Amino acid sequence: MLSRKILSACALSAGLCLSAAARADAPAAAGAPVEGDYVIHDFHFASGETLPELRLHYAVLGKPRRDSHGKISNAVLILHGTGGSGRSLLNEHFAGVLFGKGQLLDSNRYFIILPDGIGHGKSSKPSDGLHARFPQYSYADMVAAQHALMLQGLQVDHLRLVMGTSMGCMHTFMWGETYPDFMDALMPLACLPVQIAGRNRLWRNLIIQAIRADPEWQQGEYKSEPLGSLRAAAGLLLIAGSAPIQMQLALPTRDAADQFLEKFMQRELEGLDANDLLYAVNASRDYDPSPGLENIKVPLWQVNSADDFINPPELGIAEREIKRVKDGHFVLLPASDQTHGHGTHTWAALWQQYLAQLLQASQPSGM
Repeated sequence: MLSRKILSACALSAGLCLSAAARADAPAAAGAPVEGDYVIHDFHFASGETLPELRLHYAVLGKPRRDSHGKISNAVLILHGTGGSGRSLLNEHFAGVLFGKGQLLDSNRYFIILPDGIGHGKSSKPSDGLHARFPQYSYADMVAAQHALMLQGLQVDHLRLVMGTSMGCMHTFMWGETYPDFMDALMPLACLPVQIAGRNRLWRNLIIQAIRADPEWQQGEYKSEPLGSLRAAAGLLLIAGSAPIQMQLALPTRDAADQFLEKFMQRELEGLDANDLLYAVNASRDYDPSPGLENIKVPLWQVNSADDFINPPELGIAEREIKRVKDGHFVLLPASDQTHGHGTHTWAALWQQYLAQLLQASQPSGM
């Protein structure tokens, strides 16, 4: 029988923070987060659509501090992956390694900000009531809303660090290009700084098409979840985030694999909403930071893992593109029994040494 810990680890290896997997990890012992909501009035989306009120939920740890010039000097923005939330990073493998006393992002020293992206967590999303009439948000909208949350919502005018996992990794590149003077350092984890194409585009489209083609979806006005397409979507997400070595160790027999899949599906289908998932996956449709990589001004350390199905290392894209970032560095973690496929981004013990180097290299003068 599979333990809850193994089940959670295998599910979280998908790295896309599916809701049941995100709930499975216990909160880290790094102090209780303070949660809140910021409402942006008359928010204009890149599609031309608007919302009279866009709600952004967030969690924070620690307190902001200002330097001698009155500028906040210790704020850290951390961005989650597709389907997740800020709280999904409050687990033992991420927050438990980074946010505790004496750790790299000790919440006694740093003001840690964990927002829920548009369409995610407790922020405004299709399942709130608009369903398929919710604006077709994109990554550009998500980053613009995060920026508004910083400036108007939390009165944070500067960030010590922006880092993100998976979708948050892509947002991190966009932050560096769109607001190049807003931060001291960038750490994107598990993504590529180019438009989503090839196999990465295909599996996302398969999820979108499965939901839209399901007669039970009813153009987004379903009364009960279209379970057939959600089952297909959850399976694709599981494979996309799979960690071959971890899964072989945890599921060494066909019976173990079959039992895991049954439990995985039961857990995931309890927490998925078809419209929310459709929108979240489709938000990546026009992502492409490659034209502006030279605009990034601050030190950037990108970390991927060699067993990442979504960002396969054999493409050589990261090594090629990082040369265009003025102070950019790329690290490829070799696949091992310690890595977790795409979800390696959440296991901070495997890459925290590079975060330490980034923080040291980007230390502002006078601090």
